[in-house]
Amino acid sequence: MDPALEVFIAVAEKQSFTRAAEMLHMTQPAVSQYIRSLEQALGTKLLDRSNKYVRLNPAGQIVYHHAREISGLYARMQYLIDDMKHAARGDLSIGASYTYGEYVLPHVLAEMMAGYPDIKPTITIGNSKEIVELVGSRRLDVGIIEGEVRDERYRIVPIADDAMYVVVPAGHRYAERRGLRLADLSEETWIIREAGSGTREAADHLFAQHHFHPERLMEFGSTQIIKESVEAGLGISLLSKAAVRKEMALGTLQLLELEGLPYYRQFSLVTQASPFYTKAMEVFMELVRGYRPI
Repeated sequence: MDPALEVFIAVAEKQSFTRAAEMLHMTQPAVSQYIRSLEQALGTKLLDRSNKYVRLNPAGQIVYHHAREISGLYARMQYLIDDMKHAARGDLSIGASYTYGEYVLPHVLAEMMAGYPDIKPTITIGNSKEIVELVGSRRLDVGIIEGEVRDERYRIVPIADDAMYVVVPAGHRYAERRGLRLADLSEETWIIREAGSGTREAADHLFAQHHFHPERLMEFGSTQIIKESVEAGLGISLLSKAAVRKEMALGTLQLLELEGLPYYRQFSLVTQASPFYTKAMEVFMELVRGYRPI
């Protein structure tokens, strides 16, 4: 990779020529020379400088964005070449939606680390929309999402079905009822996830399929908060069975038997649309494809 771009990234992130020089083990004049050379090559200034700060100007922001992408591609190329000669190892940045990331992914990681201790995973948890965006900007190597995404920029591979049920607190008035329909729950308070979440997408699809319009909705940004709220009697929710296994075993949450449920959605792997993956990515993706959430 062009050393001038490496120096520029360091200056942009440290917002200081001095701190960038220290990080790169270079002299400050050498850092300044690299920046001048880059600006001359591009024909424009990239930084606003004063005695107090160094900041990216609009041109610098464009160059920084692409320099980070180039840096990631270069590192990936090195990993791929190195992988031809070695076993799976190295850094692996993984993103996952909340349901998969909090309730399934830890089990997959434990299996991976037992067999491949030289892989060094870092984990990001977010809603499905956020994970896709992070993969798209190459800040994640691989993501696992809920629901559907159609975009030619990505390789999206379904890996498992996820069964979703209406969840109520123990002792709920409908807990032992049979033959319930979604319409019977119209007066309940429904606690749902935020827009962009795969769990929210599933709830919206289910409601639309049944022409169902709850009278009261509460929107929370975490599956864990929703579970706690349902346990506390604040309302009911549509959640993955994988997310409530412990609470079902403890007897604090119950699944309702409703006509037309469970609602099935898919967990999917999302990566850049590239034919090349590091061995660490291949190992992880193979484990994920073979693991069943329930």
